[in-house]
Amino acid sequence: MSEPILLEEKQRIYRELSIAKADLASRGWFPGTSGNMSMRVGGFEPDNFVFAVTASGKDKAASTPEDFLLVDQTGGACEPTKLKPSAETLIHCEIYRLTGCGAIFHIHSVFNSLVSELFWDRRAVPVEGVELIKAFNIWDEEAVIDVPIVSNFADIPRIVPEVTERLNPRIPGILLRKHGIYAWGRDAFEAKKHLEAFEFLFEYVYRLQLVRPR
Repeated sequence: MSEPILLEEKQRIYRELSIAKADLASRGWFPGTSGNMSMRVGGFEPDNFVFAVTASGKDKAASTPEDFLLVDQTGGACEPTKLKPSAETLIHCEIYRLTGCGAIFHIHSVFNSLVSELFWDRRAVPVEGVELIKAFNIWDEEAVIDVPIVSNFADIPRIVPEVTERLNPRIPGILLRKHGIYAWGRDAFEAKKHLEAFEFLFEYVYRLQLVRPR
């Protein structure tokens, strides 16, 4: 960490994460303590950055002083703490390294799990001509996108190389098979906007398959 993180900067990030966490929890997107969230703090270099991440095993519908901790680009805690970072922190590390984004939100929903399995053979969820694609700053008329899907291994380090290989800078999200979506943006507002758009699109694609099977 090249520069110390100011207390007021850390408090601001924790506050923004708390607000976003409460919003997403109210939608039922963190069932059974699942999911995780993070926001980058301070400056950024691909091999030198710090971010706040949700602590492992916490009820995300509740707000406590032990919800978040600071970690570095390796996923290690930056301050003395008994808290453990989310088990999937290494995936956050890689997304930050590749994109330089400011926030990453990971949630579990029925529709994102369904489409990740439905389209697993092609390793991407195809979305064609739906208005909400514009949420990703893609303005082509009748735009077509493919949302990448990667394997869901219990051993998280095995997932990271697939994230490296499959991440598409044009698409601010990546799916873990039968697991959930990681969505990111420049800040908490944009990450939430992208997450909401992905969830709408996944429900649309799934329901479309029911009336127009492949």
